[in-house]
Amino acid sequence: MIWVAVDAMGGDEAPRGVVEGALAAAREADLGVVLVGPIARLEAELGSHPIVDRRRVRLVDAPDAVAMDESPAAALRSKPRASIRIAAQTVARGEAGALFSAGHTGATVMAAHAAFGMLTGVDRPALAATIPTIGGAAVLLDVGASVECRPQHLLQFGVMGRVYARVALSIETPRIGLLSIGEEATKGNELTREAHQLLKASLPSFIGNVEARDVYRGQADVIVCDGFTGNIALKISEGLVEVIEGLLKKELSVISNYAESGGAPLLGVNGIAVVGHGRSGPRAVRNAVVMAKRFASQRFIQRIQGEIASCAVPQQ
Repeated sequence: MIWVAVDAMGGDEAPRGVVEGALAAAREADLGVVLVGPIARLEAELGSHPIVDRRRVRLVDAPDAVAMDESPAAALRSKPRASIRIAAQTVARGEAGALFSAGHTGATVMAAHAAFGMLTGVDRPALAATIPTIGGAAVLLDVGASVECRPQHLLQFGVMGRVYARVALSIETPRIGLLSIGEEATKGNELTREAHQLLKASLPSFIGNVEARDVYRGQADVIVCDGFTGNIALKISEGLVEVIEGLLKKELSVISNYAESGGAPLLGVNGIAVVGHGRSGPRAVRNAVVMAKRFASQRFIQRIQGEIASCAVPQQ
Protein backbone atom coordinates (compact mmCIF):
# COMPACT_ATOMS: atom_id res chain seq x y z
CA MET A 1 0.00 0.00 0.00
CA ILE A 2 1.24 3.48 -0.87
CA TRP A 3 1.35 5.96 2.01
CA VAL A 4 1.05 9.74 1.65
CA ALA A 5 2.48 12.04 4.32
CA VAL A 6 -0.04 14.83 4.99
CA ASP A 7 0.85 18.11 6.66
CA ALA A 8 -2.24 18.13 8.86
CA MET A 9 -1.55 21.66 10.12
CA GLY A 10 -1.22 23.31 6.70
CA GLY A 11 -4.01 25.47 5.28
CA ASP A 12 -6.93 27.58 6.42
CA GLU A 13 -9.06 24.57 7.37
CA ALA A 14 -6.35 22.69 9.24
CA PRO A 15 -6.48 20.37 10.98
CA ARG A 16 -10.19 19.51 10.70
CA GLY A 17 -10.66 19.89 6.95
CA VAL A 18 -7.27 18.37 6.17
CA VAL A 19 -7.91 15.30 8.33
CA GLU A 20 -11.40 14.85 6.86
CA GLY A 21 -10.07 15.00 3.30
CA ALA A 22 -7.15 12.69 4.06
CA LEU A 23 -9.44 10.12 5.64
CA ALA A 24 -11.72 10.26 2.59
CA ALA A 25 -8.75 9.58 0.33
CA ALA A 26 -7.64 6.62 2.47
CA ARG A 27 -11.17 5.23 2.49
CA GLU A 28 -11.88 5.64 -1.23
CA ALA A 29 -8.54 5.27 -3.04
CA ASP A 30 -6.71 2.28 -1.51
CA LEU A 31 -3.94 4.25 0.18
CA GLY A 32 -2.63 5.05 3.63
CA VAL A 33 -2.14 8.50 5.16
CA VAL A 34 0.51 9.63 7.61
CA LEU A 35 -1.01 12.59 9.45
CA VAL A 36 1.68 14.93 10.76
CA GLY A 37 0.88 17.39 13.54
CA PRO A 38 0.34 17.59 17.32
CA ILE A 39 -0.72 14.09 18.36
CA ALA A 40 -3.38 15.24 20.81
CA ARG A 41 -5.11 17.45 18.23
CA LEU A 42 -4.95 14.74 15.59
CA GLU A 43 -6.41 12.13 17.95
CA ALA A 44 -9.22 14.55 18.79
CA GLU A 45 -9.97 15.02 15.09
CA LEU A 46 -9.96 11.29 14.46
CA GLY A 47 -12.33 10.86 17.40
CA SER A 48 -14.90 13.05 15.65
CA HIS A 49 -15.20 10.50 12.85
CA PRO A 50 -17.36 7.48 13.70
CA ILE A 51 -15.45 5.04 11.49
CA VAL A 52 -11.68 5.25 10.99
CA ASP A 53 -9.66 2.36 9.59
CA ARG A 54 -6.56 2.72 11.76
CA ARG A 55 -4.71 0.27 9.50
CA ARG A 56 -4.66 3.07 6.92
CA VAL A 57 -3.83 5.92 9.28
CA ARG A 58 -0.58 6.69 11.08
CA LEU A 59 0.19 9.68 13.28
CA VAL A 60 3.54 11.45 13.51
CA ASP A 61 4.04 14.10 16.17
CA ALA A 62 4.98 17.62 15.07
CA PRO A 63 4.16 20.25 17.69
CA ASP A 64 4.80 23.32 15.53
CA ALA A 65 3.43 24.76 12.28
CA VAL A 66 4.49 27.47 9.83
CA ALA A 67 1.95 30.29 9.70
CA MET A 68 1.01 31.85 6.38
CA ASP A 69 2.45 35.23 7.34
CA GLU A 70 5.83 33.90 8.49
CA SER A 71 9.08 34.01 6.57
CA PRO A 72 9.51 30.40 5.45
CA ALA A 73 13.28 30.34 5.89
CA ALA A 74 13.13 31.88 9.36
CA ALA A 75 10.23 29.67 10.44
CA LEU A 76 11.89 26.45 9.33
CA ARG A 77 15.11 27.44 11.11
CA SER A 78 13.35 28.28 14.36
CA LYS A 79 10.85 25.40 14.22
CA PRO A 80 12.73 22.15 13.54
CA ARG A 81 9.58 20.22 14.53
CA ALA A 82 7.24 22.10 12.18
CA SER A 83 4.64 19.83 10.60
CA ILE A 84 5.69 20.46 6.99
CA ARG A 85 9.34 19.77 7.81
CA ILE A 86 8.55 16.52 9.64
CA ALA A 87 6.18 15.44 6.84
CA ALA A 88 8.88 15.97 4.20
CA GLN A 89 11.41 14.07 6.31
CA THR A 90 8.93 11.22 6.65
CA VAL A 91 8.93 10.84 2.88
CA ALA A 92 12.71 11.21 2.65
CA ARG A 93 13.13 8.33 5.12
CA GLY A 94 10.96 6.09 2.96
CA GLU A 95 8.09 5.93 5.45
CA ALA A 96 5.73 7.43 2.85
CA GLY A 97 5.80 7.64 -0.92
CA ALA A 98 4.59 11.22 -1.36
CA LEU A 99 3.94 14.50 0.46
CA PHE A 100 0.92 16.80 0.54
CA SER A 101 0.53 20.20 2.17
CA ALA A 102 -1.94 23.05 1.80
CA GLY A 103 0.16 25.22 4.07
CA HIS A 104 2.70 27.95 3.36
CA THR A 105 3.86 27.39 -0.25
CA GLY A 106 7.33 28.79 0.35
CA ALA A 107 7.84 26.61 3.40
CA THR A 108 6.63 23.56 1.51
CA VAL A 109 9.01 24.22 -1.37
CA MET A 110 11.94 24.75 1.00
CA ALA A 111 11.14 21.72 3.15
CA ALA A 112 10.77 19.45 0.12
CA HIS A 113 13.96 20.80 -1.42
CA ALA A 114 15.90 20.25 1.80
CA ALA A 115 14.51 16.76 2.41
CA PHE A 116 14.53 15.39 -1.15
CA GLY A 117 17.25 17.32 -2.96
CA MET A 118 16.98 18.12 -6.66
CA LEU A 119 16.80 15.72 -9.58
CA THR A 120 20.00 15.37 -11.56
CA GLY A 121 19.88 17.85 -14.43
CA VAL A 122 17.35 20.20 -12.78
CA ASP A 123 18.40 23.50 -11.22
CA ARG A 124 15.11 24.96 -9.97
CA PRO A 125 11.80 23.47 -8.83
CA ALA A 126 8.52 24.41 -10.51
CA LEU A 127 4.91 24.24 -9.37
CA ALA A 128 2.67 22.88 -12.11
CA ALA A 129 -0.97 23.97 -12.08
CA THR A 130 -3.65 22.22 -14.13
CA ILE A 131 -5.89 24.77 -15.82
CA PRO A 132 -9.07 24.22 -17.85
CA THR A 133 -9.11 25.16 -21.53
CA ILE A 134 -11.63 25.11 -24.35
CA GLY A 135 -10.13 21.82 -25.50
CA GLY A 136 -9.91 20.18 -22.07
CA ALA A 137 -6.99 21.04 -19.77
CA ALA A 138 -3.42 22.29 -19.85
CA VAL A 139 -0.43 22.58 -17.53
CA LEU A 140 0.91 26.00 -16.49
CA LEU A 141 4.34 26.11 -14.84
CA ASP A 142 5.98 27.59 -12.90
CA VAL A 143 3.25 29.21 -10.79
CA GLY A 144 5.36 30.26 -7.83
CA ALA A 145 8.26 28.03 -6.84
CA SER A 146 11.04 29.88 -8.70
CA VAL A 147 10.44 33.58 -9.26
CA GLU A 148 13.83 34.34 -10.80
CA CYS A 149 14.73 32.11 -13.74
CA ARG A 150 17.24 31.75 -16.52
CA PRO A 151 16.44 30.47 -20.01
CA GLN A 152 17.70 26.93 -19.26
CA HIS A 153 15.34 26.76 -16.28
CA LEU A 154 12.36 27.36 -18.56
CA LEU A 155 13.59 24.58 -20.82
CA GLN A 156 13.79 22.28 -17.81
CA PHE A 157 10.24 23.30 -16.88
CA GLY A 158 9.10 22.40 -20.39
CA VAL A 159 10.63 18.93 -20.17
CA MET A 160 9.11 18.26 -16.74
CA GLY A 161 5.76 19.70 -17.78
CA ARG A 162 5.71 17.35 -20.75
CA VAL A 163 5.99 14.34 -18.44
CA TYR A 164 3.34 15.74 -16.12
CA ALA A 165 0.92 16.28 -19.02
CA ARG A 166 1.42 12.68 -20.11
CA VAL A 167 0.77 11.29 -16.63
CA ALA A 168 -1.93 13.65 -15.38
CA LEU A 169 -3.75 14.53 -18.60
CA SER A 170 -3.01 11.40 -20.70
CA ILE A 171 -1.64 13.50 -23.58
CA GLU A 172 0.90 11.38 -25.42
CA THR A 173 2.59 14.24 -27.31
CA PRO A 174 1.96 17.46 -25.40
CA ARG A 175 2.29 20.75 -27.31
CA ILE A 176 4.59 23.09 -25.41
CA GLY A 177 4.23 26.88 -25.49
CA LEU A 178 6.11 29.76 -23.91
CA LEU A 179 4.09 32.50 -22.21
CA SER A 180 5.09 35.86 -23.71
CA ILE A 181 3.68 39.20 -24.85
CA GLY A 182 3.50 38.28 -28.53
CA GLU A 183 3.53 35.28 -30.83
CA GLU A 184 6.73 36.31 -32.63
CA ALA A 185 10.00 34.79 -31.42
CA THR A 186 11.48 38.28 -31.07
CA LYS A 187 8.77 39.44 -28.64
CA GLY A 188 9.24 39.49 -24.88
CA ASN A 189 12.17 40.22 -22.60
CA GLU A 190 15.65 38.74 -22.73
CA LEU A 191 14.54 35.71 -20.70
CA THR A 192 11.70 34.73 -23.03
CA ARG A 193 13.65 35.41 -26.21
CA GLU A 194 16.55 33.20 -25.15
CA ALA A 195 14.20 30.56 -23.73
CA HIS A 196 12.35 30.50 -27.04
CA GLN A 197 15.57 29.56 -28.85
CA LEU A 198 16.38 26.79 -26.35
CA LEU A 199 12.87 25.31 -26.44
CA LYS A 200 12.75 25.40 -30.23
CA ALA A 201 16.13 23.66 -30.53
CA SER A 202 15.46 21.01 -27.87
CA LEU A 203 11.77 20.08 -27.97
CA PRO A 204 10.14 19.02 -31.28
CA SER A 205 6.67 19.64 -29.82
CA PHE A 206 7.40 23.30 -29.03
CA ILE A 207 4.78 25.43 -30.81
CA GLY A 208 6.21 28.88 -30.00
CA ASN A 209 4.98 31.76 -27.87
CA VAL A 210 1.53 31.87 -26.31
CA GLU A 211 -0.03 35.21 -25.41
CA ALA A 212 -1.84 35.61 -22.09
CA ARG A 213 -5.21 35.97 -23.84
CA ASP A 214 -4.73 32.54 -25.42
CA VAL A 215 -3.77 30.59 -22.29
CA TYR A 216 -7.27 29.14 -21.86
CA ARG A 217 -7.98 28.55 -25.57
CA GLY A 218 -6.22 25.19 -25.68
CA GLN A 219 -3.49 26.09 -28.17
CA ALA A 220 -0.83 24.48 -25.96
CA ASP A 221 -0.94 21.57 -23.52
CA VAL A 222 2.03 22.83 -21.49
CA ILE A 223 2.63 26.56 -20.98
CA VAL A 224 6.01 27.55 -19.56
CA CYS A 225 6.93 30.74 -17.69
CA ASP A 226 8.92 31.93 -14.69
CA GLY A 227 7.29 31.62 -11.27
CA PHE A 228 6.70 35.35 -10.85
CA THR A 229 4.73 35.61 -14.09
CA GLY A 230 2.90 32.32 -13.58
CA ASN A 231 1.80 33.13 -10.05
CA ILE A 232 0.36 36.47 -11.17
CA ALA A 233 -1.43 34.81 -14.11
CA LEU A 234 -2.95 32.15 -11.87
CA LYS A 235 -4.09 34.54 -9.16
CA ILE A 236 -5.62 36.95 -11.66
CA SER A 237 -7.63 34.01 -12.98
CA GLU A 238 -8.74 32.97 -9.49
CA GLY A 239 -9.71 36.54 -8.67
CA LEU A 240 -11.72 36.87 -11.87
CA VAL A 241 -13.68 33.72 -11.06
CA GLU A 242 -14.47 35.00 -7.56
CA VAL A 243 -15.73 38.31 -8.96
CA ILE A 244 -17.91 36.56 -11.54
CA GLU A 245 -19.28 34.23 -8.86
CA GLY A 246 -20.18 37.22 -6.74
CA LEU A 247 -21.86 39.02 -9.62
CA LEU A 248 -23.88 36.05 -10.80
CA LYS A 249 -24.56 34.60 -7.35
CA LYS A 250 -23.78 31.08 -8.44
CA GLU A 251 -20.77 28.78 -8.62
CA LEU A 252 -18.67 28.92 -11.78
CA SER A 253 -15.51 26.98 -12.58
CA VAL A 254 -14.68 28.32 -16.02
CA ILE A 255 -11.11 29.28 -15.24
CA SER A 256 -9.83 27.70 -12.05
CA ASN A 257 -11.16 25.05 -9.70
CA TYR A 258 -8.48 24.00 -7.27
CA ALA A 259 -10.91 21.74 -5.38
CA GLU A 260 -11.19 19.44 -8.38
CA SER A 261 -7.54 19.40 -9.39
CA GLY A 262 -6.49 19.02 -5.76
CA GLY A 263 -3.07 20.63 -5.94
CA ALA A 264 0.01 21.46 -7.95
CA PRO A 265 2.93 19.01 -8.01
CA LEU A 266 6.33 20.45 -7.18
CA LEU A 267 8.47 19.33 -10.11
CA GLY A 268 12.23 19.08 -10.03
CA VAL A 269 12.77 17.83 -6.49
CA ASN A 270 13.79 14.20 -6.03
CA GLY A 271 10.52 13.18 -4.42
CA ILE A 272 6.78 13.59 -4.89
CA ALA A 273 5.30 16.71 -3.32
CA VAL A 274 1.84 18.12 -4.03
CA VAL A 275 1.07 21.66 -2.89
CA GLY A 276 -2.55 22.54 -2.21
CA HIS A 277 -4.31 25.89 -2.20
CA GLY A 278 -4.33 27.54 1.23
CA ARG A 279 -8.12 27.46 1.21
CA SER A 280 -8.32 23.76 0.40
CA GLY A 281 -11.33 22.09 1.98
CA PRO A 282 -11.89 18.36 2.48
CA ARG A 283 -12.69 17.69 -1.20
CA ALA A 284 -9.55 19.46 -2.42
CA VAL A 285 -7.42 17.64 0.15
CA ARG A 286 -8.93 14.32 -0.83
CA ASN A 287 -8.21 14.90 -4.51
CA ALA A 288 -4.67 16.11 -3.85
CA VAL A 289 -3.81 13.08 -1.71
CA VAL A 290 -5.17 10.78 -4.42
CA MET A 291 -3.07 12.68 -6.99
CA ALA A 292 0.04 12.18 -4.86
CA LYS A 293 -0.67 8.46 -4.59
CA ARG A 294 -1.16 8.15 -8.35
CA PHE A 295 2.18 9.81 -9.06
CA ALA A 296 3.92 7.50 -6.60
CA SER A 297 2.37 4.41 -8.18
CA GLN A 298 3.34 5.49 -11.72
CA ARG A 299 7.05 6.09 -11.00
CA PHE A 300 6.64 9.77 -11.79
CA ILE A 301 10.05 10.85 -10.49
CA GLN A 302 11.89 8.20 -12.51
CA ARG A 303 10.04 9.24 -15.65
CA ILE A 304 11.00 12.89 -15.23
CA GLN A 305 14.61 11.93 -14.55
CA GLY A 306 14.67 9.85 -17.73
CA GLU A 307 13.25 12.71 -19.81
CA ILE A 308 15.75 15.19 -18.41
CA ALA A 309 18.65 12.84 -19.16
CA SER A 310 17.47 12.09 -22.69
CA CYS A 311 17.12 15.79 -23.57
CA ALA A 312 20.55 16.76 -22.26
CA VAL A 313 19.01 19.86 -20.68
CA PRO A 314 21.68 22.49 -19.97
CA GLN A 315 22.28 23.58 -16.38
CA GLN A 316 23.43 26.87 -14.94
